[in-house]
Amino acid sequence: MSHTVGLRSDGTVLATGWNGHGQCDVTGWRGVTAVAAGWRHTLGLLAGGRVLAVGRSSEGQCDVQSWREMVALSCGDWHSVGVRSDGSALAAGNNRRRQCAVEGWRDLAAISAGYLHTVGLRADGRAVATGDRTTGACEVDEWEGVVALSAGSYHTIGVTASGRVLAAGDNSYGQCEVGDWDDIVAVAAGSTHTLGLRANGTVVATGNNADRQCEVDDWSGVQLP
Repeated sequence: MSHTVGLRSDGTVLATGWNGHGQCDVTGWRGVTAVAAGWRHTLGLLAGGRVLAVGRSSEGQCDVQSWREMVALSCGDWHSVGVRSDGSALAAGNNRRRQCAVEGWRDLAAISAGYLHTVGLRADGRAVATGDRTTGACEVDEWEGVVALSAGSYHTIGVTASGRVLAAGDNSYGQCEVGDWDDIVAVAAGSTHTLGLRANGTVVATGNNADRQCEVDDWSGVQLP
């Protein structure tokens, strides 16, 4: 991903970065309540539950015009996923590894798209996954008590109600070495690194630090949006 998007309090959207596929063409968006950035595309969730999309769509990842009553969105590299108000899921885009095979999912509270996999969080705190299973990123069937999750390129991270962090998938860069983290309230999985937000507003990180993406030791006062 080589672009960044931001959501203003008035429902307008900002974008910066590489715009080779028009993924930053969001200046006309209004009434947006959430945004998601993929590899070369951007999604916006409107207050009424419809979805906007710009950017690369050669794999169908921007074919979301028919989506309605959506409450959450996530972009993978080549696919897009979302949760409806009734807890069901929708997906569009590349499905070669069955990363879009979410049609049977129910009672979802959240969803996250990785490179070639998708994970969902059920209202009962259990996780579901579909897509490429060769990396182990979909091995979340035994997770319980999860309150939030995030899919990286080849790994998946979840945080439990007790503040523990769970991890599955590729650990080539140490991105799954989260077993000693505690008091975590939110997690974010990058391509090959992982971040955790503590209740006291500090941040922890592990994994690939080649571009200093894990240098967060002095961060404080960080809050959930």
